[in-house]
Amino acid sequence: MEDVLESAVGAHFSGLRLDSRRLSASSSLPSSPSTATCNGTADASAAAAAAATTAAASGLASPTARQPFVIGVSGGTASGKTTVCDMIIQQLHDHRVVLVNQDSFYRGLTEEQSEHVGEYNFDHPDAFDTDRLLECMGKLKSGLSVNIPIYDFKNHRRCSESFRKVNVSDVIILEGILVFHDQRVRDLMDMKIFVDTDADIRLARRIRRDTVERGRDVLSVLEQYGRFVKPAFDDFVLPSKKYADVIIPRGGDNHVAIDLIVQHIRTKLGQHDLCKFYPNVKVVHTTFQIRGMHTLIRDQEITTPDFVFYSDRLIRLVVEHGLGHLPFTEKQVITPTGSIYSGVDFCKKLCGVSIVRSGESMENALRACCKGIKIGKILIHRDGDNGQQLIYHKLPMDIAERHVLLMDPVLGTGNSANQAIELLIRKGVPEDQIMFLNLISAPEGIHCVCKRFPRLKIVTSEIDVGLNEDYRVVPGLGEYGDRYFGTD
Repeated sequence: MEDVLESAVGAHFSGLRLDSRRLSASSSLPSSPSTATCNGTADASAAAAAAATTAAASGLASPTARQPFVIGVSGGTASGKTTVCDMIIQQLHDHRVVLVNQDSFYRGLTEEQSEHVGEYNFDHPDAFDTDRLLECMGKLKSGLSVNIPIYDFKNHRRCSESFRKVNVSDVIILEGILVFHDQRVRDLMDMKIFVDTDADIRLARRIRRDTVERGRDVLSVLEQYGRFVKPAFDDFVLPSKKYADVIIPRGGDNHVAIDLIVQHIRTKLGQHDLCKFYPNVKVVHTTFQIRGMHTLIRDQEITTPDFVFYSDRLIRLVVEHGLGHLPFTEKQVITPTGSIYSGVDFCKKLCGVSIVRSGESMENALRACCKGIKIGKILIHRDGDNGQQLIYHKLPMDIAERHVLLMDPVLGTGNSANQAIELLIRKGVPEDQIMFLNLISAPEGIHCVCKRFPRLKIVTSEIDVGLNEDYRVVPGLGEYGDRYFGTD
């Protein structure tokens, strides 16, 4: 019996939908024949067009920003929805998170309705301007800033001259008692949370909130609760509980459930759509530090010394992240205290190969991480990326016995990378022992390389929007080699 009671107060996960719309869009990717001809000798125009076709079909490389992760939080009145939202926002401190309240979209009462405000049901779906809510949410999901209405609960009208401006974000939390009622609103959500709290606790909180914050007396609160709030909960709110992916008993007091939710959100935010289809594509977990450094090196006004400094910092992070995906062996050592420490031993057979000349900018970071590492070079002539010609290479004699870290800061069309990878394979390096390190990647390049070499790993710090008509990565970094070496 105790086990049953204990399980009843835990977090309930019911068929959580993990970006199903995005996954379904990309699921057709492997059957697309358009990228099959994307190799080192293919015409780059055809490669770019093929990648663009694939990207358009999959929704991965459109000229718009990546869509934010939308969370819906519902539950009865005063169930603790806002507390749950605040706790999620606090734990996601390294991401941009905005909270949108359904209460902001109450319809303003007319003069006649205001005179009989006690007869108005604020807990009915018709009390909300759902079309306006959908309009604002649609803009936010498209990467646009919006003005959210401000509702005056004392006068029961919208503040005509005041708005709350909400900017582009990584996560949008939509909170309200009826956010699950309308299917159009539900369809916007990537995760749906229902906060389940005892009715007596909710009533006590409702009385305290409405008397203190909204200037009402206790009798009017109780009358409204019995006449409108409870019937609306039974008719509209409670039935929508079945749509929830996660049910949180006890609201903000359930720290275990909230920790699990935040962990899942972090996983989804750190996983680009392409990573779901190509599991060997690894993107460095983003933070405000990493985003800030990308902002600096992408700024056309930055000085060369600053560009080099912040590029080196990012390259070091990419190299460290890549090294973390190499094989290791378990090892025990004796610490200075005489204790045994169980750890791991690094991969010994390792070398770097830079694609000249931009790739040479990554060599110092690799040497700083791997003492005495051997580094080879490959030079590929590029003629507007319409064709490539292998000009020169110098590689370690025993490269076939090593794991190879191939380095080039920018992965564009993928054609030069494929040339270099084909050379390494001809030299005897197994495909699954090659790791391609770069700062930024275009989706077209990732498609091109991963389609041809599915066992190779790609490690990058950001995946950009795509290629423009000149086959340049956008928003991109410009001519990286010229900017790094000061020859632009």
